[in-house]
Amino acid sequence: MSDSIHLTDNRTGKSYDLPVTHGTIRAMDLRQIKTGPEDFGLMTYDPAFMNTASCMSSITYIDGDRGILRYRGYPIEELAAKCTFLDVAWLLLNGELPNSEESVEWAHKIRYHTMIHENLKKFMEGFRHDAHPMGMLMSTVAALSTFYPESRDVKNKQSRKMQIMRLIGKMPTIAAYAYRHNLGLPYVYPDNTLGYTSNFLSMLWKMTEPKYDANPVLAKALDILFILHADHEQNCSTNTMRAVGSSQADPYLSLAAASAALAGPLHGGANEEVLLMLDEIGSLSNVHAFVDKVKAGQCKLMGFGHRVYKNYDPRAKIIKQTAEEVFKVTGANPKLEIAIELEQIALRDEYFIKRKLYPNVDFYSGIIYQAMGFHPAMFTVLFAIPRTVGWLTQWQELVDDGEQKIARPRQIYTGHDERHVGQPVEEHAVSVAR
Repeated sequence: MSDSIHLTDNRTGKSYDLPVTHGTIRAMDLRQIKTGPEDFGLMTYDPAFMNTASCMSSITYIDGDRGILRYRGYPIEELAAKCTFLDVAWLLLNGELPNSEESVEWAHKIRYHTMIHENLKKFMEGFRHDAHPMGMLMSTVAALSTFYPESRDVKNKQSRKMQIMRLIGKMPTIAAYAYRHNLGLPYVYPDNTLGYTSNFLSMLWKMTEPKYDANPVLAKALDILFILHADHEQNCSTNTMRAVGSSQADPYLSLAAASAALAGPLHGGANEEVLLMLDEIGSLSNVHAFVDKVKAGQCKLMGFGHRVYKNYDPRAKIIKQTAEEVFKVTGANPKLEIAIELEQIALRDEYFIKRKLYPNVDFYSGIIYQAMGFHPAMFTVLFAIPRTVGWLTQWQELVDDGEQKIARPRQIYTGHDERHVGQPVEEHAVSVAR
């Protein structure tokens, strides 16, 4: 077999030929490698899935060494420059970009599902005034499961399509309501004459005016950010979506679990950490001293480096360009000057080059969100809105994949060997009392 690996088990002297497909071997093929009939068989040990593929997917392609990101084969740079977020959502879900008729009909269907049930609005009103918007979002998404019990039939394709449209339509509404709740402002109903991001901005910031006119530059910037965050292969939250979805939980519950994973500071909360770092630096004059502290191991350089990318994150390049357009509207942000100086130092310094620490998507996105008027607690919510499309696409692929079963990783047991209980605790207590 030319596409195979020949292994010899030095424990037994036996040899095995394992087929290689798509640059991988199947983990279950290792189970035949045993020392004897009682042996369970060989397993792999891979904490955090650093080198384990859990699925086959045709959605997103990443080449971290070359800084490449593609959705369904299309470079992220082209999609961000030439497409709307909803068209990219269609691409991810259906495999091809929509034609003009499909684009119009798809946008209409999503607008139709932007409203949320009044009882769900009351549910959100039950949170404390200072509740974290991400906690409100994931709880409300989970609550949606009770409003649409038919969503439990995950094998029904028509039902799946309906739940997908509902979630894409309702996520901005839920996010905006969480934002307004924090500020003590009345909720604003969707305006379905507006585009996806313009409608979201209206629900966020409309006050007493009859109609909110979103700044087109800010609406476009948000649309681009949504495209960049729509999917990113098998990251922590996507893996969670697939793991929970593998139990055939409905998409609302699965997506709530994925949102919980996203909420962690090592995942979706990273851009908030960047802002905290820039606040700590304070001014341009402190940048070099801060870099020296990073190199001395006294603090971390947030927004640099990535588990996958060992080159410049292609999304970061696009966001940097978008930031320049946003600041023409919002005014200059002193944090941007500090960020640019940090980037320039890191790209020239051998310490960072050797460690392949390049700016990632979080480095500039938080600065843009803050300039647009969002407080840091909203950043992860803004991440969750577009990533909903990626989660649902991955979930849809999972449900249709005949090879997938309920997720159930193995473990390597490191505890005690068999041992036995001595005198029962109760009897011992009685004898001591006597």
